[in-house]
Order: sequence, then C-alpha cells, then structure tokens
Amino acid sequence: MNNFISALCAVSTIVSVFIGIGALIVGIVGGYFATYLINTKKMAKGKQKAVKILEEAYAEAKTVKKEAILEAKEEIHKQRLEFDKEVKDRRLELQRTEDRLSQKEDFIDKKDLNLDKKQEDLENQKKVLDDKLLKVNDELAKQEEIKKDMINQLEKVASLKREEAKEILVNSMVEDARKDAYKLVKTIEENATNEAQKKAQNIVSLAIQKCATDMTSEVTVTSVAIPNDDMKGRIIGREGRNIHAIENATGVDLIVDDTPELITISCFDPIRREVARLALEKLILDGRIHPTRIEEIVQKVQKDVEQSIKEAGEEAVEDAGIYNMHPELVKILGRLKYRTSYGQNVLKHSLETCYIAGLLAAEVGADVKIAKRGGLLHDIGKALDHELEGTHVSIGVDLAKKYKESPEVIHCIEAHHFGVEFHSVEAILVQVADAISSSRPGARRETLDTYVKRLEKLEEIANSFNGVEKSYAIQAGREVRIIVKPEEISDADAMFLAKDVAKKIEDEMEYPGQIKVNVIRESRFQEIAK
Repeated sequence: MNNFISALCAVSTIVSVFIGIGALIVGIVGGYFATYLINTKKMAKGKQKAVKILEEAYAEAKTVKKEAILEAKEEIHKQRLEFDKEVKDRRLELQRTEDRLSQKEDFIDKKDLNLDKKQEDLENQKKVLDDKLLKVNDELAKQEEIKKDMINQLEKVASLKREEAKEILVNSMVEDARKDAYKLVKTIEENATNEAQKKAQNIVSLAIQKCATDMTSEVTVTSVAIPNDDMKGRIIGREGRNIHAIENATGVDLIVDDTPELITISCFDPIRREVARLALEKLILDGRIHPTRIEEIVQKVQKDVEQSIKEAGEEAVEDAGIYNMHPELVKILGRLKYRTSYGQNVLKHSLETCYIAGLLAAEVGADVKIAKRGGLLHDIGKALDHELEGTHVSIGVDLAKKYKESPEVIHCIEAHHFGVEFHSVEAILVQVADAISSSRPGARRETLDTYVKRLEKLEEIANSFNGVEKSYAIQAGREVRIIVKPEEISDADAMFLAKDVAKKIEDEMEYPGQIKVNVIRESRFQEIAK
C-alpha cells in the first residue's frame, strides 16, 4: 500500500512538473505573440510618421525651390537693369564725345574763316597805311617850309642869332621827339605784344585743350591713424623692441607723441616712408605685433611696392605712347610715383609735360616723338636724387646716357632748366611744357619761408630804383605794384622804369611762370577850405 502511495506521489510530482513546463511554454509563446503584436503596431505608427515627415519635407523643398527661383529671377532682373544702365551710360558718354569732336571741328572751321578774314583785313590795312604814308610825307614837306619861315620870322622879331634860335628849336624838338617816341614805342610795343600774345595763346591753348590730364596736387602721407591710444603701447612694445624692429626694417623714424590716435613717420626717402606706412597699417589690422611678424610684413610690403613701381612705370610709358624704352629706365620712372615736388606728384607732372610738349611740337612742326620722350624723362633724376649726389638734371643726363637714350632726348633733359644753351626746338618745347605744367594755378605749393622770401625779394628789387615811393608784391607774387613819385618820374620814365624792374627781376630771381610789373604814377592836389 505504501508503495502504491509512493508511486502515486511520484506520478503527481511528474505531472506537476509537466504542467509547469507547459504553462511556461504557453507563457513564452504568449509573450512572444504579445511582443510581436506590440512591435507590429509600433512599426505601423513609425511608417505613418515617416510618410508624414517625407510629405512635409517634400512640401518644404517645393517652397524652398520656389523661393530660390524667385530670388534667381530677381537677381537676373537686377543684373539686367544694371547692364541696361551701364549700356545707357556708355552710349551717353559716346554721344558726349561725338559732340565734343563736332564742336572742335566747328571751332577749327571758324578759325580758318577768321584767318582768311584777318588776312584780307591786313591787306586792306596795308593799302590804307600806304596812302597815309604818302599824305604824311606831303605834310612833312609842308611843315619843313613852315619851319623855314618861322626861323626867318624869329630872327627878325626876336633879334636872335641863328645859333641861338636853333638851340631853342632843338630843345623844343628834342622834347617833342621824346614824347612822340614814347607814344610810338608804346604803340608798337602794345601791337607787338597783342599779336604775339594772340599767337602764343592760340598755340598754348590748343595744346592744353587737347591735353586731357587729371592733375591733382598730392601730399605725401607722413602719418598713420590708429584705432586708439592703447595701440601706441603695442607698437612700441616691451622696452621698445617693436618700434626698433620697425625702424630697423624700414629705415624710417617713428614719432609716437601725445597726438591722439596718430603716429608720424619721418624719412627723407619717400619709398621707405611708403613701405613703413603700408607695413604699419597691415600690422594694426593684423593685431599680431612682434619683431618676427614685423619682418615678414615689411618684406611682403617691399615686394608689393616694387611691383607697384614697375607697374606705374609701364603704365606711364604706355599712356605716353612710348614702347621702346629700357626696362630699368621704366622701373626708375615708376619710382616717381612716390616723389613730389612742391606738393606736385612728379610722375603725373612728367606725363603732363610729355603730353603738352608733344602737342606743342605738332602745332609748330617739330619732332613729336623726341618732344614727348624728352618731356617724360626730363625729371627722371628726381627718382634717385635722394640716393645719388648731384642735381636731378645731372643725374637724369647720366641715366639717359647709361640706358642709351638719343642725344636729342639727353639735350632736352640737360636744357630744361637753362643749364646749357638750347640747340633744338624740341628742347625749348620741353622747357615750355615743364613751365606750363608746374606754374599753372594750384599745381604746386611752396613752404611759407620760401614764399615770404620771394615776396620780400620782389619788393626789395622794386624799392632799389630812384623815384619809387612804395611797392607791394600782390597776387601771391605774380604781380609787383610800384607807386612812384610824380615829381621825379614822368610818364615816359615810368614806362622805362617798368622795363628796368622786369629785367632786374629776370636776372636776380628764380620763379615759376610770369611776374607782372605794374608802375603807377599819379598827381594829387589838396586844399583846405577855411
């Protein structure tokens, strides 16, 4: 019985185990299916969400595409408007150019007509003068007979000897002759001056009219603006190492004083000064200021300036229409870009002199090529006068000889300051063009000391003549006005005084352009009513 019960218990235990295992399997299978169902639902929701995101992205892409197309159309429309405006401006400029050329042609035609008319008038005047000359000769013959009668009457009435009467008449005639001579000289001088001025003005005005140069008086930059005064300390550096590095690398002196937000550069060489200015501006923008960086910046700027010099020289010879000049001479010419004389940029002055000399040569029938070449190179010595000894004329002559310029061009260089006697028309035209370019109003400026000394010298020369009461230098030294004592200087003497003063000014002074001498003689009478 006990065995039966034991077996029954064992069977019950096995059945319980199998039931547990079955329940476990059912639970596992049920969990798997439950998980599968949940994941399936999640995947369905994810797909729906993905489809929605794709639809939104597609809609947004269409919107972006439309906006991009609109922006592109607006940009194309804007560029088309700009292009139309540029085309319109160029057409207007071409129309203006055609109008100017048409006006010049009309002016030349009118000038030819005026010249023909003047020629005809001169011939008519000559005939009138010939008739007047015959009448004057007849009148002189009659006066001679009257004179003889007067002498006879004077001898009878005055009881004078012939020699005494002759002396009286001679004195009277001398005074009359002097007055007549004064009037005649004045008339001849005025006529000659007017005719010469007209011809000279026509030639010079035509040359200047054809010379369309943009000439602006430039001043070399010697100071650099800084954003704030704290930058001064960074430029100086610890124990001055940065400022010493800049000065040693560029060869200039930096002046850092109490002037707010400003540093001054001092150096006699304009190219070094330009290198220092550009390097300092780059260092301020870069912000990294130390000796190594300073050397790198200075070397880079030096290369940039050398390239700028070369390009300036090439552009100058191209603008002048000269294409067979030695490359080294072209490079030296480019150095004049950084050279000024009395505030006038020397490279632009040389180009203007070249243009004017060429136009004058064309007007008078001289060699245009030599005149233009001599005008372009006349101040070439100023590019190296800070480095070599001698005047800019002698340095320019040496450079022209070294680079095989023609003797005619060399003569234009050496004669443009009257250093030698003129041997060619082209040399004279270069000198004239140089004077026109440098002496026109606003082209140059003088230092105050030089300006004051020139005015004082003018008044000193005027006051050195007898009979001068006062003198004033006016019109910035272009005119000296002289007031004379009327009891000592007559009208005839005043004319000769003006000539003498002008001659002394030419001999003792150097000045650009012309100086007008104006002599004033007046008489004043005063009474007091009591």
